Amino acid sequence: MTQADTIHSKDYRVHAGDKVKLKHWPTRVDPYYGSKSQYKEILENHVAQLSAQQHMHYASNQYAVLLIFQAMDAAGKDGAIRHVMSGINPQGCQVFSSKHPSATELQHDFLWRGTRNLPERGHIGIFNRSYYEEVLIARVHPEILRSESLPDALKRGKDVWHERYRSIRHLEQHLHCNGTRIVKFYLHLSKEEQRKRFLERIDEPEKNWKFSQADLIERKFWPQYMKAYEKCLSATSTKNAPWYVIPADDKENARLIISRIVLDTFESLKMSYPKASAQRRRELLDIRKELAK
Repeated sequence: MTQADTIHSKDYRVHAGDKVKLKHWPTRVDPYYGSKSQYKEILENHVAQLSAQQHMHYASNQYAVLLIFQAMDAAGKDGAIRHVMSGINPQGCQVFSSKHPSATELQHDFLWRGTRNLPERGHIGIFNRSYYEEVLIARVHPEILRSESLPDALKRGKDVWHERYRSIRHLEQHLHCNGTRIVKFYLHLSKEEQRKRFLERIDEPEKNWKFSQADLIERKFWPQYMKAYEKCLSATSTKNAPWYVIPADDKENARLIISRIVLDTFESLKMSYPKASAQRRRELLDIRKELAK
């Protein structure tokens, strides 16, 4: 047994009904690798298995898989997606990043732009930030909610967040019942580690583009964001669409944990390649005879 064999998805899962207190969830755990070379070896093994699973997933064409990533700035979402999904055939995978909503998107319900980008059967969809922004940043910054074209009564209503949580749960249950498997990752970064990564982005010229004054401004709202995440994770982690809280202070360790959870998700689908019917086999054998001449 290797260190990687001790990664258990359930250790990071938020179970339905849990009341999340993020101070009780670690931002760093003992590494599942003993050296950088071992980390690369383990990740390459996970990536190879994921590639094989995706090939079968595409061929069987029964399920869709949606992976959602949420985190504070500099938590490593982009790197995790890039490294974990590096062996995936891009024809069967799409990544969508949630930016500031357009004028058109603001004229629709808050789930509209997310549902437009849902993966089809046989495909993997990745949301780098998602419709969850509407119960996170919009909760920390109420002016965002006020900018949306909602009836005044809804903007002022104290139940707006509970209603949005309910809408999300209902959407995700609907998707599950129609063959979409949803896995949600919250990359749990400490405030001190974020400070270090921000300094790296300033000190290393090739990373300057990653940092802006807006990042520093958002950092000042850290307590509010932690509270918003706690309420969100508590309200929307369900049996069929669970949240996983990933210790993110160690980027490499986080990638190994995420890749293991994604692998477990695919393996739980118990997929197989489609079997040809007897008639189809006869057709193929006839074609083979022609080709062999």
